[in-house]
Amino acid sequence: MTSSSGASRRQVLAVAAAAATAPLLAGAPAEAKPKQPKTWDLTILGTSDTHGNVYNWDYYKDAEFDDSKHNDVGVAKLATLVNQIRAERKGRATLVLDAGDTIQGTPLATYYAKQEPITSTGETHPMARAMNILKYDAVTLGNHEFNYGLPLLATWIEQLGFPALAANALNAKTGKPAFLPYVIKEVKLGGHGAPKLRVGILGLTNPGVAIWDKGNVEGRLVFADMVATAAKWVPEMRRRGADLVVISAHGGDSGTSSYGPELPNENPTALIAEQVPGIDAILFGHAHNEVPEKFVTNLTTGERVLTSEPSKWGQRLTRMDFTLTREKGRWTVTAKSATTLNTNTVVEDPAVLAAVRGQHTKTVEYVNRVVAQSSVELSAAESRYKDTPILDFINHVQTEVVTEALAGGEYAGLPVLSIAAPFSRTAVFPQGDVRIRDVAGLYVYDNTLEAVVLTGAEVKAYLEYSAKYFVTLPAGAPVNPETISDPAVPDYNYDVFSGVDYDIDIAKPVGQRITRLVLAGTGTPVAADARFVVAVNNYRRSGGGNFPGIVKTQVYNAQQEIRQLLIDWAQAKGVIDPADFFVPNWKLVRDGVPVF
Repeated sequence: MTSSSGASRRQVLAVAAAAATAPLLAGAPAEAKPKQPKTWDLTILGTSDTHGNVYNWDYYKDAEFDDSKHNDVGVAKLATLVNQIRAERKGRATLVLDAGDTIQGTPLATYYAKQEPITSTGETHPMARAMNILKYDAVTLGNHEFNYGLPLLATWIEQLGFPALAANALNAKTGKPAFLPYVIKEVKLGGHGAPKLRVGILGLTNPGVAIWDKGNVEGRLVFADMVATAAKWVPEMRRRGADLVVISAHGGDSGTSSYGPELPNENPTALIAEQVPGIDAILFGHAHNEVPEKFVTNLTTGERVLTSEPSKWGQRLTRMDFTLTREKGRWTVTAKSATTLNTNTVVEDPAVLAAVRGQHTKTVEYVNRVVAQSSVELSAAESRYKDTPILDFINHVQTEVVTEALAGGEYAGLPVLSIAAPFSRTAVFPQGDVRIRDVAGLYVYDNTLEAVVLTGAEVKAYLEYSAKYFVTLPAGAPVNPETISDPAVPDYNYDVFSGVDYDIDIAKPVGQRITRLVLAGTGTPVAADARFVVAVNNYRRSGGGNFPGIVKTQVYNAQQEIRQLLIDWAQAKGVIDPADFFVPNWKLVRDGVPVF
């Protein structure tokens, strides 16, 4: 009886409900609300160009890192932001990617590549320790990953708890990928019974490795065009079930290269987005810029590709957010956006600090070793536009090493010139104790010393090319050292010569600025057919900066790191005295009148 009356009551309610809606159906229909499709969301976090920074620490100053904009650095800071976002998302799908240049750039990274190399000790690299705590999903190899040779790179990759990607780094003999090209991650989008999403992640490294680390990769690896490689693998990833395709690319988005056209484009991220269909987003690096969110329209499909670059050294974290719907077994991205988060808003993650503390402490102790006494303070602050003793220190050591190495050989009779760039505007040798960190702060790159033979004509062409660093300032125009250089030319692509005397006339157009070029200490013009041995770093000699005439067979290459040669020279001498090496030999002029 109870069940019967219950059934009757349900029928009455159903009829009443139908009657209530009948007039609406019979008359002018009210707009029925369309059924909103269910949405899910995915967050992808991105880092790039961390360059060996774990702690928020400046090893050159032996102090907490700080710059004029009060940025912080380090994976420990990134970890705090990543953990906050994971907690906020309460288990919903969150991936963490890196776009490369990871194991080079600080004394911490150098120490475990050079002083106690992980290939010899078996110790876990500090960047592997730190990144494993973050539980990255994938890292792309940057060009600086190749700086210390393939064995060290292979050891580091083995230490990672996640894949390292580089689809366009190919085995020179087989033409097949030398590293993992991509991964497809199956992620749970959260919620009971939620479908799974398959995210394809393609890694692209920089073709410039073939120039910048020629000594480590020649005959072993070749580097294919990043655009062509994306065009090959994106459809393959889609065929293999990727619902969403993200590229992690170690190349900027300017479309230009620091080298000539002989290699594929160095900064093709925007070109990849434009030319390759099927990409949802690109995390990119290499250029050290902050690009919070930039959309690039694909020329074939009209789809907008989301791109973002998170600055450098762990100063920023990219956050990409995607909203997705699913119909008939297919996923559609209905919204996507990106932003960058500043790591100076958080404290360092204690777990990351603890994992690397011993290695950090050992590095600090090492860089604080005293190597020599300086008779006076030497500063690099003016080295870009004035002949300074501290840059002559580099050139003197390079000249001495090459001269001794070539003694008694076929090139012994040729004058030895040397080239150095003002890598740092802040480097200082204090009067008194000079420590390893002071020398490392002057020469911040892991370059090795080489030498080639140039003619007088080639030296002049090289100097003319270097002189494009300066803006044109007519005689009488005010000169501001802060704006004297072309912002498009980085300091490391401006070189100073020793061993010849020359003037750079910045009132004249580019290509006509070397108005005086004479043999050292004389008024004798350098003959076009004169021959010189020129000491130069491996980056420049391999074509870095696209300087003319310098890419030729070395007459000296002992694979000695220039920074270590500087440290060794200072230790052997015990005293750094400009009287031993400073030879003023160049100046900026306008119509022959010195600018400074």
